[in-house]
Amino acid sequence: MIRLFILILVIAGTQAWAQQSKPLQFKEETFDFGAVAEEGGPVTHEFVFTNGSTRPVKVLTVQASCGCTTPGWSKEPVAPGKTGYIQASFNPKGRPGFFTKSLTVTTDLEATPIVLQIKGQVNTGGSATPSDFHIANGNWKLKAGSFNLGKVYRKDEFTTRDFQVLNGGNKAITFSGKFVGPAYIKVDVTPKVLAPGAKGNIKISYNGKLKNAYGFQSDNVEIQTDDESNPVKSFSVYATLEDYFEPLKPEELSKAPQLRLGMTSLDFGTVSSAGATREITVTNNGKKELNIRSLQGNCTCVTASATKPTLKPGESSTIKVNFKPQDRKGTQQKAVTIYSNDPRNPVQRVTFSAYVD
Repeated sequence: MIRLFILILVIAGTQAWAQQSKPLQFKEETFDFGAVAEEGGPVTHEFVFTNGSTRPVKVLTVQASCGCTTPGWSKEPVAPGKTGYIQASFNPKGRPGFFTKSLTVTTDLEATPIVLQIKGQVNTGGSATPSDFHIANGNWKLKAGSFNLGKVYRKDEFTTRDFQVLNGGNKAITFSGKFVGPAYIKVDVTPKVLAPGAKGNIKISYNGKLKNAYGFQSDNVEIQTDDESNPVKSFSVYATLEDYFEPLKPEELSKAPQLRLGMTSLDFGTVSSAGATREITVTNNGKKELNIRSLQGNCTCVTASATKPTLKPGESSTIKVNFKPQDRKGTQQKAVTIYSNDPRNPVQRVTFSAYVD
């Protein structure tokens, strides 16, 4: 019995020592916002850490996995025994449903970055008043003139979002059950017959695997009704597609591919109307093959290509970013989003600035 008690003390002491031995000791590495109102504006959390090392530590970069998350951090070196912070601000606008985002923290203390995570559920509920339905499509009144589904995973299943509609006319409007759109989008309206002044629901379902694309996507659907004012109602459908990764155990994560960017921001300097090209170094810091699956510029003026889209463990290559101003002038802020099979950070972004003379 005494031996068992001693063994328990040894194990507990070893676990406590392992926790205290981390150079940066965070109070928590995952934070759950819980329910977040879509119209409530950004929500923010600070991850507080203590410098448990013997020298000052400087946070070099904090990279968010999504443009909807804005990072912040202690800019000055944190002395031994003192505390610093990593801040995450999440904007729920246009992102209904469950979310989980990561922040990759790089310091001058260790080569291996620290990954923090925020999560929660964006709710679009609330009792809407007629004044909230300020967009007219015939006698249908809606809160917005398009349907934004937010993030949709590239899975062989339909992701569904609901959008409220109000009959602002003086006659009932019947949904025929018919719509025109791509095979990866489905539309349903309930109730089928919407009485004057009554509210209904438009259900938009989207299959990311059938779409077979990455990043921001725009499509169009036409919903057929007997509305005298405008029977065929045309809407844009927006979605941001990315791969889904099953949760991995720590030992599985340690063997996974890991995309590391040489930099997350670029300065093109002064650019002529002919445009310019810059290169970014990318390295696979993981233990399995890394695949760069897609590169997306945030406007038609930005294109990117990977010199080598498949990297072995430890291998480095470059991504070429090409900026053609077209008719743009003055200071420009643009970005390239990188989609890969890195399960920690499958979506990473490089921003850049340029001045077009």
